[in-house]
Amino acid sequence: MTSFNHIVTESANRVATITLNRPDKRNALSPALIEELTLALHEAETCDCGVVILTGAGSAFCSGLDMEQLETLKSRTTEEHRHDSESLAHVLRTLYDFPKPVIAAVNGPAVAGGMALATIPDFTLAVPEAKFGYNEVRVGFVPALAASFLLRQVGEKRTRELLLTGRLMKAHEALQLGLVTQIVAAEELQQSARALAQTLLMNSPLAMQAIKRLIAKHARQRLDAEIEDAIAVNALQRSTEDFKEGVQALQQRRRANWPSLHPVN
Repeated sequence: MTSFNHIVTESANRVATITLNRPDKRNALSPALIEELTLALHEAETCDCGVVILTGAGSAFCSGLDMEQLETLKSRTTEEHRHDSESLAHVLRTLYDFPKPVIAAVNGPAVAGGMALATIPDFTLAVPEAKFGYNEVRVGFVPALAASFLLRQVGEKRTRELLLTGRLMKAHEALQLGLVTQIVAAEELQQSARALAQTLLMNSPLAMQAIKRLIAKHARQRLDAEIEDAIAVNALQRSTEDFKEGVQALQQRRRANWPSLHPVN
């Protein structure tokens, strides 16, 4: 099995566990972590495991894009932005289309891209303290990739409300919306995830794979088009002055003064 720098992988009793392992950065998404996670998922497809558990090290599941990465984004070209978006789209699509059951064991906040990683899997177990939200709009960005999956999960009206406000919700609200499968005490999270995995392992692997393939097939054509649109929107939005101002305001811990409110004639 491949050795990684930003994630930890282990396998026991036909269950593969992938742990996002940047606790000092609240498991923030960097290009290296996204690349390693994608590779780990591809390896899990072909290994002898029957179920995958995805979790985070430390007090957070995943806080979204790395703050240090945000600074470099302001100077990147549209083509470089597109490449970044394609990498994130690939790992999210890999999770969605994954042939084996995937359980997200959400041990803390799951925000922005981290929320997508937490809620796209087949099962999402979360601690009561976990919070969820797509807050990209607050830095002048658009969670375009996540929108395609969120629409399927909660419908258009709720998707508009969550993405336009950028608010965070508690685990119990996420449970009511169907984004979380079960709320579990922190000290029982990993045990509950493993117990669910063992229950799933009693089922026919071929039958479970057929179910997942059928559901994914129904969405494939439309999802292909939506993700391609989302990649283009992401790349374009990251090149806007509003995004650059949003990143700077976040770093300076001040309210953003959106350039789009003051257009130059």
